[in-house]
Amino acid sequence: MPANTDPRYDVIAIGNAVVDVIASCTEELIDELQLNRGGMTLIDEARADELYEAMPPARELSGGSAANTLAGLATLGLQCAFIGQVADDQLGKVFRHDMRATGIDFDTPARDGEPATGRVLIFVTPDGERTMNTFLGAGQFLPAAALDEELIASGAILYLEGYLWDPEEPRRAMRRAIEVAREAGRKIAFTASESFVIARHGDDFRAMIADGVIDILFVNEGELATLTGEDDFEAGLAAVAGKVPVLVATRSEKGAVAVAHGERAEVAAEPVAKVIDTTGAGDQFAAGFLSGYAKGEPLAQCLKRGAICASEVIAHYGPRPEADMQALMAERL
Repeated sequence: MPANTDPRYDVIAIGNAVVDVIASCTEELIDELQLNRGGMTLIDEARADELYEAMPPARELSGGSAANTLAGLATLGLQCAFIGQVADDQLGKVFRHDMRATGIDFDTPARDGEPATGRVLIFVTPDGERTMNTFLGAGQFLPAAALDEELIASGAILYLEGYLWDPEEPRRAMRRAIEVAREAGRKIAFTASESFVIARHGDDFRAMIADGVIDILFVNEGELATLTGEDDFEAGLAAVAGKVPVLVATRSEKGAVAVAHGERAEVAAEPVAKVIDTTGAGDQFAAGFLSGYAKGEPLAQCLKRGAICASEVIAHYGPRPEADMQALMAERL
């Protein structure tokens, strides 16, 4: 596809194709199972089976960080496509159906044989905090050969999730996708995903930032500290803000800050009657922000969109919006 032609899609994302298994639990169960409370831990299939057996009654919902963000964007009326790897199994069929039913194009061929489609076992304590245990499954074998390069070049924004940077094969695929998007004159958005990913691959991320590869960087407060080595939030912002065109840093109940081309904007967290489940809060914040950014809206309004989307998703179980998000935006903006 020739560079700089009009994009067909607003956002194309590459990410983990997983199904979330979400259950409410006690604090005691978190301790009993020796889980990393409030964090995300990569596990193998045997541990996934063990935790599944120990879970209280659960709900199964298609997830994956970048896929969740696309689901939010699609409900906001943007044109989206997803690249990710599922296995040729029942969970893979569920994931593909859910993506397409949301209006997202998803045509990456399924992978034959083992391992199974990935899943995330999420334990939600009474305070709404989620503890995630991720078996990446087929997703960690996404090869560069599975990329539809013409598709990648047809998106205005290529959105990448840090979680998928950890396995070697999809990391190579994402590097190639960045090259394709760059050659087509597209923007690269990157979400750091989790501090442990930065701890393992921070040199890669810092090199991409220094080389001007990332146009929009999403981090939360903890990830920013891990990335920069600065415990002070303002010092962390200052360390990165001048190196990426758009930096978005979320701070949970303290709201969020964005710095773009020297302009700074802040937003308070939207009020929520009761926090039910924080799964997907960062993913939906990114969806809201990008929905405004793609339309060229002011920085403060992009942040406001993000806060609205995050507040909607933490008020119910699951990582994807359930409300009419376009109506919610019209009401609150």
